[in-house]
Amino acid sequence: MIYKPTYQAAQIIAPKVEAIFAQHLAAARESGEEDLAPLPSAEIVEAIIDATFWASIRKEEGHSPKISLAFLPPAQGGSPLLFKNRLPLNPTILTKIAPGVERPGIHIGVWQEDGELYIWGTTTSIPNFCFVLDVSEPALLVIKHRRIYGFGKFTNIAVLKGDQIKIVDVNSARHPDCPPMLLSLLDLTAPSYWNDTVNVLIQLAVSMRSHQRGGTLLVVPNGTKNWLQSIIKPIQYGIQPAFCGLSNLLKQDRKQASQIFWQTVLKREVEHLAGLTAIDGATVISDDYELLAFGAKIGRAKGKELIEELSFIEPIAGGGAVVMHPAKVGGTRHLSAAQFIQDQNDAIALVASQDGHFTIYSWSPIQERVMAHRIDTLLL
Repeated sequence: MIYKPTYQAAQIIAPKVEAIFAQHLAAARESGEEDLAPLPSAEIVEAIIDATFWASIRKEEGHSPKISLAFLPPAQGGSPLLFKNRLPLNPTILTKIAPGVERPGIHIGVWQEDGELYIWGTTTSIPNFCFVLDVSEPALLVIKHRRIYGFGKFTNIAVLKGDQIKIVDVNSARHPDCPPMLLSLLDLTAPSYWNDTVNVLIQLAVSMRSHQRGGTLLVVPNGTKNWLQSIIKPIQYGIQPAFCGLSNLLKQDRKQASQIFWQTVLKREVEHLAGLTAIDGATVISDDYELLAFGAKIGRAKGKELIEELSFIEPIAGGGAVVMHPAKVGGTRHLSAAQFIQDQNDAIALVASQDGHFTIYSWSPIQERVMAHRIDTLLL
């Protein structure tokens, strides 16, 4: 190729990425799936990652690029925007066009001809298992693909941050008490719809992480008040009656209106609720998404023991479960969330840190201890 890669992490991860996509595409063909994306070779993966990495640490008029590249021919791009002249794939070109293609859902189309990669235009439509590379922030790249059924956020394959490489390991979640939210993020569940309850919880997590202020969301069983035993009184921002904006929306028949309309309303409700988690204290919702309180202070329930250990796991290669003290997972938010789950075994807690880390806390009846799943690799 004309462009010679120099980013070492791209060279290391490229063969592994090719193997992962080859496995996905082979399995999809065997199951009769159509509209499948082309397989990117290791050489192509390396070149795309390299050019994108160096572009990510540049600035155009004071702004760092936040772009998404997809490897596919124009013919598979639905109704693409085609450039009259092909553009070479290099950091300079990517930095220049970045301001115009930074909105969510827009992909820069990349294809190869005669051994040369080029940019042919942009698209908002890509085929199943299409290789996608997102720039989340300078030197932070996410390799992902479109879910086979097209619903929800894309499935992440790997994350590169500078010289750090994290490859998602789906086998890390293959145990009976894994949270459904994690299974969905790893694409290990049946197809989920845009207003499926698990998918909505993922949308809440993404929105919580995006406000970058940190926050805690407690999800408690509907119809019980046991969770109040773990909350310090008085609750400054209690909700009476419970706010049911998101809950009522999910209970309605989605066939009554267009999917686009529903998605717009759903996004508004999700951002409304997730925004409250930026306020100091925990936001509490029922498992059918009724808002019960926000800004709530977590305390140890009467008669309960102080949490001393939990099982920490990250769904990446080499990220197997490790027993540790909850204070080693994070700060005060993490410690209080872990204590809450130890006291309230039928609840789950989602904790976003200001540094971008995101953790699900749940109770494992098999291990009889709190489990902390670090999932920010899957939310990017």
